[in-house]
Amino acid sequence: MTIAAPTAETRWRCTLCGNLTRFDVTRSSRVIDFVHFDLSGDSKVEETQVLAETVESVRCRWCNAVDQVELVARPGAEESADGGSEQG
Repeated sequence: MTIAAPTAETRWRCTLCGNLTRFDVTRSSRVIDFVHFDLSGDSKVEETQVLAETVESVRCRWCNAVDQVELVARPGAEESADGGSEQG
């Protein structure tokens, strides 16, 4: 089972315990790394371009539930989505 990653308007929530902050995420990524080797042979990744990424599973750190995570709206996401058009 795959789950969508959180966005600027959404976040994860465990359906069993209500956790909003701590998760273990298993994901697959296909990336291009720009690796710089110094003259001694030590390497450092200086740039990463993500070509594809899939969240495979999410486990709640509080109750240890696997794949019991849903996407919910972030607080204030509704106001930012309509540009704060509400005036009082």
